[in-house]
Amino acid sequence: MAKKRAATGSNRLVIVESPTKARTIERFLGDGFRVVASMGHVRDLPANAKQAGEAAKGLTYGIDVEGDYRPHYVVSPQNQSKVRALKQALAGVDEVYIATDEDREGEAIGWHVVEVLKPKVPVKRMAFHEITEAAIRRALEETRDIDANLVEAQETRRVLDRLVGYAISPLLWRKIAQGLSAGRVQSVAVRLLVERERERMDFVPAAYWDVEATATAAASGADAAPFRAALTQLDGVRLVSGKDFDDHTGRLAAGLVPGRDVVVLDERGARALADGAAERPWRVAAIDHREEARRPAAPFITSTLQQEASRKLGWSARDTMRVAQGLYERGLITYMRTDSTNLAAEALDAVRRTVRERYGADHLPDAPRTYASKSKNAQEAHEAIRPAGTEMRTAEELGLRDRDAALYDLVWKRTVASQMTDARLRFTTAQLEVHADGKTATFRASGRTTLFAGFFRAYVEGRDDPNGELDARDQALPPLAVGDAIDPRDVAAVPHETKPPARYTEASLVKRLEGEGIGRPSTYASILDTIQQRGYVRKQGSQLVPTFTGFATTQLLEAQFAELVDEKFTAKMEDDLDEIAQGRQARVPYLDAIYAGERGIAQRVTGGLADLDAKEISTIRHPRWEPYAVSVGRYGPYVEGEIDGEVLRASLPDEAVVADLTRDDLERALRERNAPDASLGQHQPEGEPMFLKRGPYGHYLQLGDGTGEARPKRVSLPPGVAPEAVDRPMAQALLDLPRRLGTHPESGEPVEAHIGRFGPYVRHEKLFASLPKGTDVLSVDLATALELLAKKRSRGAARRTLGEHPDDGAPVTLHDGKYGPYVKHGKINASLSEGSDPDALTLAEALELLAARVAAKGGGRGGRSAGAKGAGKSKAAAKGTGAAQSGAKGRRAPKGANAKGANAKRATGAAKPKPKATPEDLIPFLDRLEPGDREVVAAVDGLGRAAEPLAAVARRLGRSEDDVEAAAKRARFKLRMAYGKARAAGDTADAG
Repeated sequence: MAKKRAATGSNRLVIVESPTKARTIERFLGDGFRVVASMGHVRDLPANAKQAGEAAKGLTYGIDVEGDYRPHYVVSPQNQSKVRALKQALAGVDEVYIATDEDREGEAIGWHVVEVLKPKVPVKRMAFHEITEAAIRRALEETRDIDANLVEAQETRRVLDRLVGYAISPLLWRKIAQGLSAGRVQSVAVRLLVERERERMDFVPAAYWDVEATATAAASGADAAPFRAALTQLDGVRLVSGKDFDDHTGRLAAGLVPGRDVVVLDERGARALADGAAERPWRVAAIDHREEARRPAAPFITSTLQQEASRKLGWSARDTMRVAQGLYERGLITYMRTDSTNLAAEALDAVRRTVRERYGADHLPDAPRTYASKSKNAQEAHEAIRPAGTEMRTAEELGLRDRDAALYDLVWKRTVASQMTDARLRFTTAQLEVHADGKTATFRASGRTTLFAGFFRAYVEGRDDPNGELDARDQALPPLAVGDAIDPRDVAAVPHETKPPARYTEASLVKRLEGEGIGRPSTYASILDTIQQRGYVRKQGSQLVPTFTGFATTQLLEAQFAELVDEKFTAKMEDDLDEIAQGRQARVPYLDAIYAGERGIAQRVTGGLADLDAKEISTIRHPRWEPYAVSVGRYGPYVEGEIDGEVLRASLPDEAVVADLTRDDLERALRERNAPDASLGQHQPEGEPMFLKRGPYGHYLQLGDGTGEARPKRVSLPPGVAPEAVDRPMAQALLDLPRRLGTHPESGEPVEAHIGRFGPYVRHEKLFASLPKGTDVLSVDLATALELLAKKRSRGAARRTLGEHPDDGAPVTLHDGKYGPYVKHGKINASLSEGSDPDALTLAEALELLAARVAAKGGGRGGRSAGAKGAGKSKAAAKGTGAAQSGAKGRRAPKGANAKGANAKRATGAAKPKPKATPEDLIPFLDRLEPGDREVVAAVDGLGRAAEPLAAVARRLGRSEDDVEAAAKRARFKLRMAYGKARAAGDTADAG
């Protein structure tokens, strides 16, 4: 219950999560207020042993499992500067207002801020679901205390996720592959995808035929509008359809008798019937009319917004939440993490006023519409996602563009439509009869007419243009009466085959998770991102396809932790967290039962380490593959089986789809992978043999048999070149690469074409440019190469110079980056805020962006422009992280010959170290990362944009700080590897 308090005091500090939110709120507050951002969580469970320190010795993953599961929180190194800034802001204030988001996570962020700062002045909790002046003013007057139950629920979830993930992950590393992780909700999501893939593997298609016709009303003449009709009955027995077949056998479902219950047509019967019907008279046997009202959908909640943005805009859940976060923080929509379909009274008034003004009083119901919310936790959210304020301005009126405009428009239309009248539709069904082939064939034609558009005028699912959607959906039949003659224009036999269950898309998986009560809508974006990052799932178009690793991991979890991947059990966990959030359940007995009980996680991990057979648990079998099986090994999936009395193995491509593999595919892989190398004759003039070989990354050519001490020359096949298309001249030409195209007109140095590990490219001195798809490395000419090199060189060129920096006189320049425009001063880059006009940017605005970028770096990892020291620290941190997560004392990488060799080189000075890559050096390689890793490292390290604190990135993406930090480290490593390989392309161009 909010308590009414007068906002007193002359110097008040308001703490929010993000700088954008801070700037928006500050506009509504007068003198005496200062708004600062915590950048998300200021502290968390330790990410590694070094962060945990001496105080956490003896704790389990940073949690005192013997002491009521109390977490040991730490302020991470990257958050130290953030805390110092908050403490400085606290100096001299009379009151502190915590204005973090009004959900569990926001409540916990505010609680952590208070616990760390320990202010000696009154602390008040502001709660609001939209950032408008009225809402902020009201929140100042109706403050409350921090809700201890919400904090307790968030802490329980955090502890539970840490215990599940950190305890089970080492088991996955030992039994399947390094780097895997388990998650309370992500593991269930992967299992749902795996189960669907298993259904597809078990599916047996069935073929059947029917007859379809295009017809017109005979009385209407030659200009009559045609309509479609489909055969439904023969002599009163219905025609078979796809749902009548058993998915596992392809036969008719049990209990259905052909001829008695259903008619099953084969090709011959269908064609004979179609031919006979085309020659016989048709008539209307029956007409049925019915009217139906369609009610508008409820306003958006988090999950429905993600689903609709996926369907209509083609966005991922993560992209949807990122854009929605920006709209919310700028005060344009209400809070986007919500389970409630409720609209506030002032919002209802605004929407109804908009409906009346834009669409007329006949489109406005007598009373406001209300929608039942599925949320079981009323404290989690208080209002649906809608345009903020009371004006209901459109995207055009707000001047929004691109993604902001698209998502805002979706929210606006859905909100307005939710308060409009029902659409009224008329459906007409005509039964048409014809006597053909000795039988009475009944065809059905259906039509739909919109009697009153109602809410369709504002919003129709599936299309952005409501009028166009109405046109597409309305297919009226011509006026027909019983006994009317029908003219069949085209009658054809049509083959059909039953289809396996459709794979999940992001939208349909979110819908399934929400329907089962698994997780919270606010977490779905991070779940979808994590299961793809971890390699459990891959996107194929819009489909989510589980990988072999996803299968193996699910098999292990099903065998050892069946409850944790059970949908009902996981949904019950969400209910339990709701109970804790409402003070109706104690956290300690709940956590104790899950972690330390007889069948708890700890015992099951111990049993799994001792009993599970790593090879067996990682092997996927299916009757359709026998006698072959697929396993997940250290280097990826491989097939194993006996051919001609010999047990063979062959690697499978990572992109292979489990349910699409057949026995023939597996046998072909075994035979091809174990086939002898193909000889392509002698290379001239040396006379050395040329071989076509197959490696783990595909086919390649090799010069020589490799028996000498020197490494033989190797080169990959160009993209799109099939192994069987390689003859002796092509092999000679490829092994002769690099190919000199000519000299550069400016430098006089050679321009060459070559093939590297990442495909064909052209090179001039130290500048490399990849060849576009379809460009042949063996025929590309000098002019094309010069154009590609010039384009590559201009990528980092300044769009314009804004002026000189007042500190050092160095130029401040504007650039076009891969992720949008940014300004640059020295080695500092700062992205323009979304929606800013680059052409109107002034030097003063650029200096402000650069200053914010420097301030955001602070003393953390992102504060080093060159990246050399940061790289060292990142490696050290990564080492610490690995030690902490493995839970094994002293587990370190062995000191091998490579390490000794490197030390020897440093000691003798034999090799001069190459300069470290700068952020600018790494930007061109961002497109080689997975989308999730790319977004994290670009944001945290400021690659082509303004850097953000790690905690802020985690909060924005809906991921844990541990996960974001790990993703950043992984991405940095891949970027530096790609940069190093490109820099030394002359040495690394050979593909092995």
